[in-house]
Amino acid sequence: MRLLRITTNYPTYLNQFYTKNPELKDKTFSIQHQKITEDCFGWADFWTNSLGKIGYEVWEPVANAEAMQKMWAKEQGLQYQEKTWLTDITKAQIKFFKPDILFVDDYNSFQKDFILELKAECSSIKLVLGWCGAPYKDDSVFGSYDIVLSNIPGLVETFQLLGHQSKYFRHAFDPRILKRIDQNHDPFIDFSFIGSIALGKEAHNQRAILIKELAEKNNLEIYSDVYRLTQKDKLLLPFKGIVYDLIQTIIKDKNIRKLFQRIPKIKNYTLINSRPSLPTLLDSLIQDRAKPPLFGLDMFQGLYNSKITLNNHIDISRNSASNMRLYEATGVGTCLLTDWQENLHELFELEKEVVTYRTVEEAIEKVKYLLDHEQECKQIAKAGQARTLKDHTFAQRSVQLDAIIRQSLR
Repeated sequence: MRLLRITTNYPTYLNQFYTKNPELKDKTFSIQHQKITEDCFGWADFWTNSLGKIGYEVWEPVANAEAMQKMWAKEQGLQYQEKTWLTDITKAQIKFFKPDILFVDDYNSFQKDFILELKAECSSIKLVLGWCGAPYKDDSVFGSYDIVLSNIPGLVETFQLLGHQSKYFRHAFDPRILKRIDQNHDPFIDFSFIGSIALGKEAHNQRAILIKELAEKNNLEIYSDVYRLTQKDKLLLPFKGIVYDLIQTIIKDKNIRKLFQRIPKIKNYTLINSRPSLPTLLDSLIQDRAKPPLFGLDMFQGLYNSKITLNNHIDISRNSASNMRLYEATGVGTCLLTDWQENLHELFELEKEVVTYRTVEEAIEKVKYLLDHEQECKQIAKAGQARTLKDHTFAQRSVQLDAIIRQSLR
């Protein structure tokens, strides 16, 4: 069977990647795609590798890697609209590959109407899988999927109550990463946090509070894409507010609204429902302490370099252990300190393969204990890695995904 996964990568990551590899923009699609997947961001080519071993033909292009995607279009002689290049090229790639299975893991970039268009225009598609493991604003897109997969049990229940077919599906680790990072030295970072800290409904609000308190009381090294207010932001925001107010007043006339929606720089002001404002800022202590974010192989190297790394689940995960960091950190052999969750014991043996905390005070105590008992810390890290390599790899998940696909097609 043929499976195509349509996905996007963080814009910050893509900017970093092409800044480090500026020569790639002029290379062929295949060279750019190979280099990006070798960097192991997100799911990279992990499904290509694991499902390929059980008989699938898989393609995982990165839809918002502009230089790479436009190079593919150039090589294929494809014409596209500049304003809609992302979806135009993605649709063309799907028609080119003719997948039996379409796997969509970005519900913001690829919305309901686009998925329905693909179903109507691409006769090869027999099944559409969707993925959701984070907050969402509009649940209508999930109705265009045949099955919604989620790593969060509570979300599976929510989707089922909404009338969608939904199944619980865990994240995993790709052991090939171990051959791509430098393991010829001992960890030298005592305690790290590597990941996102985003404020908002069901996002990382509890994580932000925890990290602030831990940063105040010990030497937590933070690597995160933290927004910092610039002078430009301060100057432009009042102007944007005035423009928004003016346009909202004018477009009460339907004819003027239609006219303004044809003007690119004004169109967005006709569509947004609230006055422009700055994003909620993280505490100044986190802003001051945060180092640049680590992505892809740099992230895995940062985890390996850490004696202990912190994990804390997104608010929407509720009481479930669910995120990628569980497997990424243990997979590279780092001692993982993670928030206690009701189902965590189903994934790891607590306090032997991972270390848990329920409060900030307990986290602080356990970090101190582990740093004071280096051998025990290493034993836990080694046991956690063994468990992940035994039970939580993409090889195991590919068999499970294949079973879901075959059952659905029947």
